Parts: sequence; structure tokens; C-alpha cells
Amino acid sequence: MRKPVFTKVDQLRPGTTGHTLTVKVVTAKMVLQKGRPDGSQVRQMRIAECLVGDETGVIVFTARNDQVDLMKAGSAVILRNAKIDMFRGSMRLAVDKWGRVEVTEDADFKVKEDNNLSLVEYELVNVVEE
Repeated sequence: MRKPVFTKVDQLRPGTTGHTLTVKVVTAKMVLQKGRPDGSQVRQMRIAECLVGDETGVIVFTARNDQVDLMKAGSAVILRNAKIDMFRGSMRLAVDKWGRVEVTEDADFKVKEDNNLSLVEYELVNVVEE
């Protein structure tokens, strides 16, 4: 298994996948919580929007279900195999079933909160080649 290459927040671009980042959670807010009848047991569906970042900038991370419990303000996490989703023209960081969210201790950096990549709006432009 090869050693992961850690990405910094300011290197994230729209439509990219396979990122491994160490970030600190700045804020976490629940945006959706509902039960979902799924066979015999009722499964909870939870989504939280968390502002996460490192020394280069911050981005909104969409935490789902069990990931929500790990995203506590002030804690540091490693996001493995994260991807960039586009939501209303802005970037959101997400970890799907192919990735992992792990709580970590070693994050001795100050989050650069004045560089929020989720506030940058992108527009999809189709280039017509002559």
C-alpha cells in the first residue's frame, strides 16, 4: 500500500477526487436529520455542514450519518479519499463510502479562516472548439 500524499485546502479544485487532508473543524451545524424506514429497522439519515480547514484555508465539508459524530468544533480529523462535490456553483468537500474520516491528535496549525474556498462561485463553461 502506498503512503498517502496529503493535500492542502487551497489546492482543492472542482471535480477532483482522492484527496487526503488533515483539517481542524471550525464549526459544525446539523442541516438534516430524519428517520428513513429501511426494512425492519428505521435508519437515521443525518447531514451536517462543517467548516473545516488548515493553515491555507477553509472549505465546507458535508458530513453524513456516522461522520457527523466525529465532526466536533475544535477537533482535528484526517479525511481520506475525499472528493469535491459542487453545490450551487461552490465547492463542498465530502467523503463517501470509499473514504474514511478519522479523528487525530497531531494538528498543530492555526486555521486560516479568511480564505474560504466554498465562497468562490464557479460557473460551468462549455468550450466550443472550431
